Amino acid sequence: MQFTDKQKEFWNGCSHRWNIKTGATRSGKTFLDFYLIPKRIRACTGKGLIVLLGNTKGTLERNILTPMREIWSPSLVGNISSDNTVRLFGRKCYALGADKVNQVSKIQGSEIQYCYGDEITTWHEDIFIMLKSRLSASNSCFDGTCNPDAPGHWLKKFIDGKDENGEKTNVDVYNQSYTIYDNTHLDSGFVRNLENEYRGTVYFDRFILGLWKAAEGIIYRQFADNPSAFIIDSPPKNISFASVGVDFGGNGSAHAFVLNGFTPNMREAITLDEFYLKKQISPAELEAEFIEFVRRSKEKYPVFEAYCDSAETTLIQGLKAASAKAGLAIEVKNAIKGEINNRIRFFSILMSQGRYKVMRHCTSLIGALASAVWDSKSITVDKRLDDGKMNIDSLDALEYSTEKYMKTIVDTGGMKLA
Repeated sequence: MQFTDKQKEFWNGCSHRWNIKTGATRSGKTFLDFYLIPKRIRACTGKGLIVLLGNTKGTLERNILTPMREIWSPSLVGNISSDNTVRLFGRKCYALGADKVNQVSKIQGSEIQYCYGDEITTWHEDIFIMLKSRLSASNSCFDGTCNPDAPGHWLKKFIDGKDENGEKTNVDVYNQSYTIYDNTHLDSGFVRNLENEYRGTVYFDRFILGLWKAAEGIIYRQFADNPSAFIIDSPPKNISFASVGVDFGGNGSAHAFVLNGFTPNMREAITLDEFYLKKQISPAELEAEFIEFVRRSKEKYPVFEAYCDSAETTLIQGLKAASAKAGLAIEVKNAIKGEINNRIRFFSILMSQGRYKVMRHCTSLIGALASAVWDSKSITVDKRLDDGKMNIDSLDALEYSTEKYMKTIVDTGGMKLA
């Protein structure tokens, strides 16, 4: 194989208990592991479990198992079964998601001889703490990769050999940091495009330069600096379909509906209309406003779905009943409500690619996009400021309306969300 110098350096140096690669996306961190993992598994003696951990089983399959299967064949790299095990190179391994504590109950209390970790910074910290106690055999070891996060992230402290109080520890860690430029196999044009995708955001420092960088200031810098590049007066004539996002108000927040349309092949996402009301209204009044908004939307666009804040099940049931009674052909569903930072990154990418637009009359959403900021008081995780003064409601509604299609839209542009 034609490994890069950086990859060869890791191969020769990864003889420690903890071997962690951090840095830029597409920098070659994970590719080496498609060859390192088989070596590690074949060296296991059977005196402990073999475990693969990812953010979710789905991302573990997509990022690790599928590429390995293409290299080594399905006979050596199996599929994850219903009991969360997978046959790899003749050995039984566990393949688990690490975003929630209850996902790893099957390995609690067991000794682990080898563990591979994908996207470590997305894990729940308690799982990593549990893993440290289970990686207890004399020859146990861990290999893992991740993109950098905030400088105060718990993994950064571990890599730096510090405990929660900042005191030095004696953990045996080999850490290698990558920039995108360490992958000498990448086409220069692709690198330039990737630089442009993230320029002006915290993601440039993390996903291009491989730095542990705090998220601070304006979130959508490109939008705030040049809103005219995103605001349009007339919608495209080729809207394939549109969906509605619904965020419910309460405790000082507003009710917000956002209609987002998509052009053929999910090439562009366009905010076509909005509703924003910051006052208390009855469920019946809310249902009437929703019915009116959907009727108005369906007069212009193919609208068949609405995605609502799943925290308000009673209000959602009311919208469903009201829609059926009104004869509206629309499915009212729970929003996915995935990680907020994934939603933020999605719109940052679309804006960089020039693939997001918003109609000029959607003034509440335009203001929300231009003023959204990172919470300066949050030093360990990226957190969007939600102090009761910021219009988070329109942003949530926008994200709910697009969340089902985010991966498809981003992949269409040649990028990856995770």
